[in-house]
Amino acid sequence: MITSIQIGNALRNFFIDVGELSFFAGRFFKEVFTKPFEFKELLRQCYNMANKSLLLVGVTGFILGLVFSLQSRPTLMEFGAEGWMPSMVSISIVREIGPVIIALICAGKISSGIGAELGSMRVTEQIDAMEVSGTNPFKYLVVTRIMAATLMIPLLIIFGDAIALFGSSLIEFLKGDVSFQLYFNKVFNAIEFSDILPATVKSFFFGFAIGLVGSFKGYNCTKGTVGVGEASNSAVVYTSMLLFIIDFIAVFVTDIFFEL
Repeated sequence: MITSIQIGNALRNFFIDVGELSFFAGRFFKEVFTKPFEFKELLRQCYNMANKSLLLVGVTGFILGLVFSLQSRPTLMEFGAEGWMPSMVSISIVREIGPVIIALICAGKISSGIGAELGSMRVTEQIDAMEVSGTNPFKYLVVTRIMAATLMIPLLIIFGDAIALFGSSLIEFLKGDVSFQLYFNKVFNAIEFSDILPATVKSFFFGFAIGLVGSFKGYNCTKGTVGVGEASNSAVVYTSMLLFIIDFIAVFVTDIFFEL
């Protein structure tokens, strides 16, 4: 049975983590604009994140497009509105479903990977060795990973959205005898600037959150090898929660400026 003391301790630990994460983010913004700039390590991290996530994002996007169309088509057919399928699917995927689902997938892949990698370096004292040798481990390990995630997650989301739309168009071609040209003509006519801009902007925040939380959990890992697993798991949990918070704020702001 969960007691009030346990709930209080959980809330206390949560707010402590929020405070420490805020200081960690502040240190990132301080370090990111100071020399030296680790461009080679940044490019290496960008390549690793894209290389490890591209197939997973592609498969996820393709299945997302297939399932969304298969589930939506019968309902639209009841009202004779199956011609609206490309417009509905494209707006839903580009504006909301695609960025959130793909960001959650990347949280499980990238954020946990960063947490485990940095956590292993912490418990094996590799980070301490870098400090002794005169290297700034925060700039070399943390700043590069956060920047790489911030840059690569939007590209992965664009790729996943494109694959999702292709999956949806395949269903329309097979079940509705709609050509790919007609399908994507309707897609491009339906998507507007007010759909693309908010989705693009929040995807950068998604990437920043994924890199930040994973780096924070891994860099501050304790308790030996057990702590590495805890850092990896908690990175996914905290990142997923933060992604939903960012998405809610993005939708709220978008509603104000673009009147959804």
